[in-house]
Amino acid sequence: MRTAFVSPRGAARMVLAGMVVAGLVAGCSSGGEAPKTEGPSGKSTNGERTVEFNPCTELSDQALRAARIDPASKDVVTDAPTGPVSARVCQWNAVGGPYFVSVSSSVYTQDEARKNDKLTGFRDVQVGPRAGLIYQDKADEDKLRCYVSLPAAQGMFEVTVGWRYGEPMTRDRCELAIQHAKELEPHLPK
Repeated sequence: MRTAFVSPRGAARMVLAGMVVAGLVAGCSSGGEAPKTEGPSGKSTNGERTVEFNPCTELSDQALRAARIDPASKDVVTDAPTGPVSARVCQWNAVGGPYFVSVSSSVYTQDEARKNDKLTGFRDVQVGPRAGLIYQDKADEDKLRCYVSLPAAQGMFEVTVGWRYGEPMTRDRCELAIQHAKELEPHLPK
């Protein structure tokens, strides 16, 4: 039997991209046509919803540093150059911890996340002026990741903390995700 080696960083990227792109899509296939709207939030292209805010390019280095995230460690998980895009995701290394922080901008909503049977452990949390939602992926048996979503006009933003595989877990991932979400929230559009 042959096995392939995937680095921890590569595995984290694949899991995160799969969660955002496939997981939320599975939870939001309600049928019907996407709403046709115009303007800076909820932009539509040929009837398909698309995100406007790009965390990969629009979160400033200053905002990242204030949240104790290393701007130089940016890793683009998904950021299609053209056409309708349902999610854009970038991740960075946390300063002072063996974990990464990712920020996704998505057309999907918190209600769609709640309906996704691949997610579990839903809890409400206040993040600045927004009603945040905490959850985890059922497939993450080691509980290495925790997600905090924030509502937005386009759908939602998701701040994720992912512990590096093989590192001893010394802090609660969800508490870290909440903390980073609170630090980043003022820099995310409503």
